[in-house]
Amino acid sequence: MDVLIYMIPIALTMGLLALAGFLWSLKSGQFEDMEGAANRILFDDLPVPPKAKEPPRDAGENSSEDSRK
Repeated sequence: MDVLIYMIPIALTMGLLALAGFLWSLKSGQFEDMEGAANRILFDDLPVPPKAKEPPRDAGENSSEDSRK
């Protein structure tokens, strides 16, 4: 029975820590979008549009750069 002197305060402290964590998560917006994550996994990501091709360079322009490559 002497162990209850230690176990009850420990249990109350753990319960208060859990309550504080839950209230923090409510305040920081962790439960704002409950449906979004569930729906997001069902759909594919949008395709990335292809990059635009670079226009061809003139032979006289930047010829010193081309020779260094």
